[in-house]
Amino acid sequence: MPKISQKGHDMPESPIRKLVPFAEEAKKKGIRVFHLNIGQPDLETPRSMINAMHNLKVRVIEYSHSAGIISYRRKLCEYYARHDIHIEPEDIIVTAGASEAILFAVQTCLNPGDEIIIPEPFYANYNGFATSAGVKIKPIISKIEEDFSLPPISEFEKVITPATKAIIICNPNNPTGYLYSYDELEVLRETVKKYDLYLFADEVYREFCYDGRSHFSVMNLKGVDDNIVLIDSVSKRYSACGIRIGSMISRNKEVMKTAMKFAQARLSPPSLGQFAAEAAMDTPDSYFHEMIAEYSARRNTVVKALNNMEGVICPNPNGAFYVTARLPVDDTDKFCQWLLEEFDYDNQTVMLAPATGFYSTAGAGIDEVRISYVLNVEDLKTAMMCLEAALKSYSGRTL
Repeated sequence: MPKISQKGHDMPESPIRKLVPFAEEAKKKGIRVFHLNIGQPDLETPRSMINAMHNLKVRVIEYSHSAGIISYRRKLCEYYARHDIHIEPEDIIVTAGASEAILFAVQTCLNPGDEIIIPEPFYANYNGFATSAGVKIKPIISKIEEDFSLPPISEFEKVITPATKAIIICNPNNPTGYLYSYDELEVLRETVKKYDLYLFADEVYREFCYDGRSHFSVMNLKGVDDNIVLIDSVSKRYSACGIRIGSMISRNKEVMKTAMKFAQARLSPPSLGQFAAEAAMDTPDSYFHEMIAEYSARRNTVVKALNNMEGVICPNPNGAFYVTARLPVDDTDKFCQWLLEEFDYDNQTVMLAPATGFYSTAGAGIDEVRISYVLNVEDLKTAMMCLEAALKSYSGRTL
């Protein structure tokens, strides 16, 4: 039999999806599974997006421009202007979700063997994207005791080498929900300028900020336009993950010209998704106000319940819709599988994402999980009761 590639061998499994077969088996046994493992919003997609697909008046669904439909890119410019981000359509390449945007950015700006610094825990697929591009991740651990805030810049400087080409952040953060402050971003600005690095910023959770806090975009950092690449997506913002429309944005003309080669090689982003995404640009502010109020209530429910469980530590995040919590267990990979294979509470159980997959450092996150609070408050209350009961009966409990 022919051998698979080394890259295929090295490609990591998704910590978010690898336990799906165990969840399916649990459901076959009649057990209700509360899915807290994946960031799939349950709020309704704006009706404007649905109507745009229902009322589509085209005879042929054609390839779009490789950079995306120009009317959509113009609409995106209007959206960003409302967030005080001023760009031109030529600064945007529409992609098949933020995932493709990250791949384009990494392949455009880094060579195989180059290094990229990422505060961890980080979005699990960054591991996969780096593997695909032959890039090495240099992780900098952020600590749960410090709410997963940006590590001191001295920690970054310890790992900067001639091979270092970029830093990537997710703001607000997946998987921790941490919202980086203006001061933290200013420190990053000074660092990328000092060492002439790229700063990739995954800002797909921009609207998800709580307790009166607001998001500051890297696009508004001064004096580093050529260093900045913004990654964005409609998936979470409009509860439309299946649309698969994202964007790569930069004022660096050489970066965008080069990224277009990758965009042309894959021909074009999904046309149907762009029709729907363009329609979403007219979503009223009331949609987001209601969304934030709902997710804030969900966050409060989960954080309060977790911190009331003996031995559990959970920071109160200011953004996104995730928490990363420390559990009093020996190994969360084993615990999360046990929840689906062997445990039930009144014929119910919970599916969580082990945090080990959100780290690059071996052994890190072994007692942590990511929880997505994407269910309604009543279901979250029940899910937290299941989790508390599970922690009390798990044989690998450590406290």
